Amino acid sequence: MFIVLLVLLLQFFGYVNGEDELHNNLKECDIYHGKWVYDDSYPLYNSSQCFHLNMHFDCQQNGRPDQQYLKYRWKPFACDLPRFSGKDLLERMRNKRITFIGDSISLNQWQSFICMLHSHHPHAAFTRDNDHGFTQFTFLNHNVSVGFSWNALLVEKESTSYGMVLNLGSISDFDANMWRHSDVLIFNSWLWWLHSGSDRPWDFIVDGDDLHKDMDRLVAYEKALSTWSHWVQNNIDFDKTLVFFRGDSPRHPNASEWGNNDGKQCSEEREPIEVREVNEYRELKKPAGEGIVERIVRKMRKPVRLLDITRLSELRKDGHPGAYASSHHQGMDCSHWCVPGVPDTWNHLFYAELLRAYV
Repeated sequence: MFIVLLVLLLQFFGYVNGEDELHNNLKECDIYHGKWVYDDSYPLYNSSQCFHLNMHFDCQQNGRPDQQYLKYRWKPFACDLPRFSGKDLLERMRNKRITFIGDSISLNQWQSFICMLHSHHPHAAFTRDNDHGFTQFTFLNHNVSVGFSWNALLVEKESTSYGMVLNLGSISDFDANMWRHSDVLIFNSWLWWLHSGSDRPWDFIVDGDDLHKDMDRLVAYEKALSTWSHWVQNNIDFDKTLVFFRGDSPRHPNASEWGNNDGKQCSEEREPIEVREVNEYRELKKPAGEGIVERIVRKMRKPVRLLDITRLSELRKDGHPGAYASSHHQGMDCSHWCVPGVPDTWNHLFYAELLRAYV
């Protein structure tokens, strides 16, 4: 009995020391520079476990015939990521509120995150609440709330008698109250700043004392993010709240960009773009909006963490729904992502960032 107990203790302390070493290595590692490696143990879950999953993201249920895109794991060049543990994450986040804020790509990530947590605790009690564009799951055993707030532009948008008005200099009271009462915030914006014509989400833009029908989108985006950054720095208690901004999610509408001149957008793509070394990875271009995000975050006095997923996602031309965003196989979605899929990696990196923050 004594020998058995001694072995168990040695195994336990060896595990703890191994975990400590892994977490210490993680602190110094650039987890966003790496490559995609094939891993037959993936995916982390089956979409059939995700009762809440939007059908638009459920590519397997919609008839996508291949599964190779599910089998890729992100491997940083300089370290190994700790395997995602929903049990550990819920324990670390006990009695806390996590809120994702953004557009349908943020919804994509949030649904992936709920799938990852639920697959680790399939019988865990939970509640789901909906209120004015805000949806929240609460895992009752840990009292962890994970919410999604639809806010594609981050700044205030108001319906008036003469149309929808976007105010580049204001945060709505509803959003301000919700952001103040969260323990972890994951922001994103960009996709809807590109919409034009009838898809443009505003009729007028207020910029200080000026009223515009429209304006340069990059200028408007930078002004909006400046408003967001000033509000966050002046109103969020960084002693209790972690703030993240997720980088832009790339689209893959043009197969010729990766050398497939006969390809039809992202349709029929089966594997990532290959990158062999770190210098080759660093040469990948980022969209113009991402440069604005990096500049704004870098200038902030308070520690906002950038989930720098743009380049690694740029490699995943194979990860979009394509024709499998619906069971009818109509249209071509090269903007959103299949779940399981690439958003799971974003959340794995988010988990790694939480480990860095709470070690």
